[in-house]
Amino acid sequence: MHFLDQAKIYLKSGQGGPGAVGFRREKYIEYGGPDGGNGGKGGDVILVAVAGLNTLIDFRYSQHFKAKRGSHGQGKDKTGAGAPDLVIQVPVGTQVLSEDKEEVLADFTEVGQEIVFLRGGIGGRGNASYKSSTNRAPRQHQPGEMGEELWVWLRLKLLADVGLVGLPNAGKSTFINAVSNAQAKVGDYAFTTLVPKLGVVRHKAREFVLADIPGLIEGAADGAGIGDRFLGHIERCRVLIHLIDIAGDDPVEAMRVVQEELLAYGAGLEDKPQLVALNKVDLADDELSKAFADELIAAGADKVFNVSGASGAGIEALMDAVLGYLPDRTATETNAGEVEEEDEDGNNWSPI
Repeated sequence: MHFLDQAKIYLKSGQGGPGAVGFRREKYIEYGGPDGGNGGKGGDVILVAVAGLNTLIDFRYSQHFKAKRGSHGQGKDKTGAGAPDLVIQVPVGTQVLSEDKEEVLADFTEVGQEIVFLRGGIGGRGNASYKSSTNRAPRQHQPGEMGEELWVWLRLKLLADVGLVGLPNAGKSTFINAVSNAQAKVGDYAFTTLVPKLGVVRHKAREFVLADIPGLIEGAADGAGIGDRFLGHIERCRVLIHLIDIAGDDPVEAMRVVQEELLAYGAGLEDKPQLVALNKVDLADDELSKAFADELIAAGADKVFNVSGASGAGIEALMDAVLGYLPDRTATETNAGEVEEEDEDGNNWSPI
């Protein structure tokens, strides 16, 4: 499935049906009077958040959404049928923005959340409604009220409990594959990950969602590399795991680059709790790992976890620390019910 996190679409609610002009015509009944019914209501445009979607790719191929108009009124005082509502399903985490992207019109954060976005026009009055003591045979009627229309942007911000950040080639894909059910592409080159990936982590009878985004490089806020547009997918995370490659040229510099890009992006990312993890420690001895960890702490890290996505070393301690930042029950656990207990080795952070 292709990933798309922005799409521009056109929405239009249905027009109300016109009222009817009619007169009662029955044998032996003289002066039957007006009996034109009112028009039916036009269809509303409703947006609803559903589970199981994590891309806006469907909106690339279908960009115009128009609800149907209400039916005409009829004689014998028959009101026209109302048009069905147009229901558009969007992934949880979708924001609806104005055409200029300056205003957030709606934000879908829960499964089943539903918003009547555009109201259908009301039906026009038939001539029967104009009858009065001084106007016994009215012929006027109303056309249906016009529906509403506008262009909007849909922007998807994936809902995850924990975000994974770092430079390209920091080992994020290997890490998320090791701790979750994700199947991210792994390669020995930069920008293996081109779009965000989600994985469900199970650890000590708990479940949470981990999001991996493409690596950041210096100048990402100005468009360098893949840029920083995917940082929006970790805005809702409760805690970030900052993965640093121990085999990189300078781990301290790597930490500085990512921190500055988070600061440049804003949206509160620079203030989120971070767990700094020195990755690929299986490639270094204990002395070198400790030395780099001390340097990172001196550079501002509160604590450094020495981990290896390839061997699994240190991951359990890091996952224990993550749980300390999560609520008693995450959205994943609420939707899935009770999670599985640990296996006899206490090792349920492994892939499921």
